[in-house]
Amino acid sequence: MDRRILPPLTALRAFEAFARLGRMTLAADELCVTHGAVSRQIRSLETALGLTLTEGPRHRLRLTAEGERLAATARAAFDGLARTVADLKAAQANELHLSCVGTLAIRWLIPRLPAFHAAHPEARVRVTESYAPVDFARERFDAAIRIAEHVPALGVEATPFLDNFHGPVLAPHLVGGGPTGLEGVPRLTTGTRQTAWAEWEAHSGVSLPPAPQVQEFEHIFYVLEAAAAGLGVGLTPWIYVAGDIAAGRLTAPLGFAPNPARFFLITPEGADKPVVAAFRHWLLAEAAKAPKPPGT
Repeated sequence: MDRRILPPLTALRAFEAFARLGRMTLAADELCVTHGAVSRQIRSLETALGLTLTEGPRHRLRLTAEGERLAATARAAFDGLARTVADLKAAQANELHLSCVGTLAIRWLIPRLPAFHAAHPEARVRVTESYAPVDFARERFDAAIRIAEHVPALGVEATPFLDNFHGPVLAPHLVGGGPTGLEGVPRLTTGTRQTAWAEWEAHSGVSLPPAPQVQEFEHIFYVLEAAAAGLGVGLTPWIYVAGDIAAGRLTAPLGFAPNPARFFLITPEGADKPVVAAFRHWLLAEAAKAPKPPGT
């Protein structure tokens, strides 16, 4: 590919402003420089190109034929660039890049997103799975959803939108006849939440019998699919399985205990992107419609 040869762009910008506005002083005001700086830039452009672009007395300069031709091309190029930048900024203003815990995204958020897009057709939501601590300085997300007991307040705004209840779930045919219905059933866990079962016992006041076998999975949505397939009993937030329980795919013989951790929408402090505000408002409304677990 041939090397592109362009004139000095700063000088070209000064020349285009003078050609469009007709006066050095007006060009200087637009570019926030002095009258002399604009004049020097135009002279440097003429020197670089080896062309005479202006003629006439200093206080009444006009464009030569070559200057008129270059000015027309430069104006079209700068106008096109300005339109593209404006379009890109408008598109970015309507895009929401959301960092979200994966299972909530799969089982609750994404199935509801068509309603958000119907209400805000100009908006685009891009969801990235993440469980890491939120760091808006390091990662360029507009918002994040995390499950936590507390969210550090420094530099962020945290809006709780869903309460959390958790409990054991399994395929209906695995429920036994013992005191808990879980006697002899293999227990399913995730590698990232080794303390989850002990936390549930503390929250629920129920002591489970020893598990005959423990099988570990990488993610909780794997645990839930394994539970539905009859591999054992898994522990889950209620909101992940409300649909499965209503459909009879899973059952929760011991119900769901309140968990002090809640689901938070986290945004950078002082963020004023309209699409973020619209998403927050919609998210709170959707969460208010979410069913509570039986017995709460």
